[in-house]
Amino acid sequence: MTNDIDAVEDAAEGGGTPTEVISVPMEVISAVPVDPATAADPAAAPDPAAAPDPAAVAAPAPLGPPVPPSASGPGSGSAAVPAVPAVPAVPAVPAASAGGRAARRVVGLDDLPLRDDLRGLSPYGAPQIDVPVRLNTNENPHAPSAGLVDALGKAATLAATEANRYPDREAEALRADLAYYLTPDAGFGVHTAQVWAANGSNEVIQQLCQAFGGPGRLAVGFEPSYSMHRLIAQATATGWAGEQRAADFTLDAERVTSAIRRHRPALLFLCSPNNPTATALGMDVIAAACEVMDEVGSGVVVVDEAYAEFRRAGVPSALTLLPEQPRLVVTRTMSKAFALAGARVGYLAAHPAVVDAMALVRLPYHLSSFTQAVARTALAHADELLGTVDAVKAQRDLLVRSLPELGCEVAPSDANFVLFGRFTDQRAVWQGLLDAGVLVRDLGLDGWLRVTAGLPAETDAFLGALRAVLAARPALLNSGPAGPPGSSGVPAPSGGPHDLAAG
Repeated sequence: MTNDIDAVEDAAEGGGTPTEVISVPMEVISAVPVDPATAADPAAAPDPAAAPDPAAVAAPAPLGPPVPPSASGPGSGSAAVPAVPAVPAVPAVPAASAGGRAARRVVGLDDLPLRDDLRGLSPYGAPQIDVPVRLNTNENPHAPSAGLVDALGKAATLAATEANRYPDREAEALRADLAYYLTPDAGFGVHTAQVWAANGSNEVIQQLCQAFGGPGRLAVGFEPSYSMHRLIAQATATGWAGEQRAADFTLDAERVTSAIRRHRPALLFLCSPNNPTATALGMDVIAAACEVMDEVGSGVVVVDEAYAEFRRAGVPSALTLLPEQPRLVVTRTMSKAFALAGARVGYLAAHPAVVDAMALVRLPYHLSSFTQAVARTALAHADELLGTVDAVKAQRDLLVRSLPELGCEVAPSDANFVLFGRFTDQRAVWQGLLDAGVLVRDLGLDGWLRVTAGLPAETDAFLGALRAVLAARPALLNSGPAGPPGSSGVPAPSGGPHDLAAG
């Protein structure tokens, strides 16, 4: 990565020429030794036009493998590689022009013309701390098999043979594969025209906000939920109204439809299973939201099903509602159940008109040939990849059974994570676990933490560490009467050091 140093100054009053613009790669600058004497006195600097002293110029390291002596010696038929001349010293940026005006410099965000609504925001992200047990980002802990790694590598290699060409702009083959994959969950034949793919479901959500949101339009969500809905709305200058879930984190049709009638949003975000509370929505809630949205005619209902493959038996997908609900959009990802977080593949299923809208806002050739090849290969190995889902669900169910034995409350989980509490100081519990080498997620929910279902050894380590933390400080457990998850209230995040977006 290179940065430019631009020193531009106005000419002195009464005439003169502006200072020359200097544009030098930062790597070159950092590689040039600076003589303090010449830096203080530019006149003492050597003349760049003068030939460099060969004795003072170190021979540069050759590019590529060493050349055998016979390759450039007498009779070899090739000339010796000439020495690379020394890089001339970079002139110092003047502190002020002849007119006395200081050089303009950018030293931070406050010096840039950043949009006012973005000032003060923090980048999205979970803590990336190197500890033995990381259960904070809802990743699938099962790495791809050697056979799948080989298949993915071959697919990427094949794509590389045409890397000089742009990828399939419409990703037709990938979308057809995704439609085929979704058909059993949907209960009807999903068509390619109903599917859109992008670089992770967050890009899908961003494109939805670009197409249906924007200045003067509003998005509504029910908190606590996946915070990227709100952050992406903000990034696209879409207004945001955060409604609250019930005290037990549930969401019923009356609460949802009332919010639609009051706000008349362009986008309504529902998360099922909800992150971070882990519970799926009933189809009656989603259907009611779609019907009222159609009644008021204001926008679309987006159901985020990032964790759909982990839902409990008998819990249906919102995909089943698509034939009757043209305003419904269901988003999914290959990061979780498919264990392809590193590939960044997300997609949606909706009415073909919604897919047409996505094409209006996507960047040209937004999905690389490599991404498409890897995703198609993973879908061809869906049975193998989804075989890890049962193992993850087994660890999740073990957490749901074991945490109450330690005095914790848990929310019912249809995902690959569990929300657990209630603590008098969840940050102290978070820190105690971290000190023991276990990283979970503190989302700023008063009294609650979230843990990802990992490998059996990781589950054991987490439960053992939590047992030790609570044994050492029993007052950390809420001693009040047991109640449903969230019965202690759901206050807004308190803005502390661990209050990071849910992911």
